[in-house]
Amino acid sequence: MDIYPWIGERPVGTVTAPELLRCLRRIEKRGALDTAHRAHQDCGRIFRYAIATGRAERDPAADLRGALPSAKEGHFATITVPRRVGELLRAIDGYIGTVVVRRALRLAPLVFVRPGELREALWADVDMAAAEWRTPAKRMKMKIPHSVPLCRQSLIILRELHPLTGQGTYLFPSELSPAAPGLRCQ
Repeated sequence: MDIYPWIGERPVGTVTAPELLRCLRRIEKRGALDTAHRAHQDCGRIFRYAIATGRAERDPAADLRGALPSAKEGHFATITVPRRVGELLRAIDGYIGTVVVRRALRLAPLVFVRPGELREALWADVDMAAAEWRTPAKRMKMKIPHSVPLCRQSLIILRELHPLTGQGTYLFPSELSPAAPGLRCQ
C-alpha cells in the first residue's frame, strides 16, 4: 500500500484531515516527533497556498492542531566534569573530517557562541586587527549587538581558514553553495 495514495492521483483539495493524520502518525511512530510537527506545519503552508491559488477550499492541517503530542523539552547535554572537557577537546583535536569543519570545531570552544551563530558567521564581522568578532543586533537572538574578543589561538585558526573561505561571505560556507552557511547538523 502506498503511504501517500493521493500523490499524482487526486487534487490537493480532496485530502482529508484523517488521511493527513495517518501520515503524521507514521512519522510520530518512528520516534521523530519534531519531524512530525514540522511536516504538519509544512502541510499547513501547502494547504494555505492551495487555498490562495484556488486549488483547495480549506486547510485540513488546521483541524489537526493538538492532535500530535507536544515535543518534550529535553535537557541539553553539558559537560560539568573537568576531565570530560579534556576528553572533548582531545576528540575535537583528533577529528579527521574536512579542513573547514575541523577549524569550526577548534574555534567553537574558544568563542563560546551558539552553534547557529558560529555556522552563520560572516567574514565582514571579523576584525582580525582588533581581535574582535562583532555581530550586529539584527542577527542576534535578543536583538542586541554582540562582540566576541578573539584570543591568539582564535586568530591563528581564522588565519588558517581565510585562504580557504575568505573570498566568500561565510567563514564556514556550505559545500553545496558557498553563498549559504554550512555546518548544518541534524
